[in-house]
Amino acid sequence: QGQLVESGGGSVESGGSLRLSCAASGNTYVRYCMAWFRQTPGKEREGVAAIGVNGRTTYAHPVRGRFTISQDNGANTLYLQMSSLKPEDTAKYYCAAGFRPGCELLLLPSAFSAWGQGTLVTVSS
Repeated sequence: QGQLVESGGGSVESGGSLRLSCAASGNTYVRYCMAWFRQTPGKEREGVAAIGVNGRTTYAHPVRGRFTISQDNGANTLYLQMSSLKPEDTAKYYCAAGFRPGCELLLLPSAFSAWGQGTLVTVSS
């Protein structure tokens, strides 16, 4: 199902911005959707945002109005623009790909079958 490689994580102060990128390669199947998830130690992985091949997006409530997911199909790259960052946004962020129609409507790990290794985002107060 190919390889997903995230980049763009780092440390930022509360109120700051970061843009995450996810480069996809080697996939020979149709990706119906892409998504960002995040996870902190001891907690389950949670969905952040997803985008379908038709551009339809879904956002988790805590990030609505602050984060924007987008994709460059020609470059096989997924982005997550994060603004007005809060300390509670601190987590390891993962890129994921889904291969079933409508998977962008579900921010559940079970709907996605390809994962990157993650990039760490730290927001200080």
